[in-house]
Amino acid sequence: MANFKFELSETEKGKIQNAILEEEKKTTGEIRVHIQRICIEDPVKHAGKIFQRLEMHKTEERNGVLFYVAINSQAFALVGDIGIHQKVGQDFWNLVRDEVIAYFKKGEFTEGLVAGIHKCGIELNKYFPADDKVNPNELSNEISID
Repeated sequence: MANFKFELSETEKGKIQNAILEEEKKTTGEIRVHIQRICIEDPVKHAGKIFQRLEMHKTEERNGVLFYVAINSQAFALVGDIGIHQKVGQDFWNLVRDEVIAYFKKGEFTEGLVAGIHKCGIELNKYFPADDKVNPNELSNEISID
């Protein structure tokens, strides 16, 4: 597991939610951030469960992306639904994950999540552009917390 501590103020949460909003304006993709204190299993496996619980697999184009952080467990995972995963592949997720964790290790939590959200937004826009489509917000932009 990565060696980082995680704290997030209300202002920082607002910055993250704004990053999600800005990226989602350009794409039909959906991005969420989920935070909890402890993860007692593999973080990727657990993030997959959270992905299902948040019904992220129910987007029309199967293009949801979940950023999962377990604060006290110092765990982070990134999960993309099948529609976007088939386009970008595992190497992309690993690259974004490693970049976000590098920020976390420097204590730059908000910056790390915003950078990761932006990278995912670029790829979502590339493969699932909003264009002139009706682009409803299928999932909440609020950070979910357990």
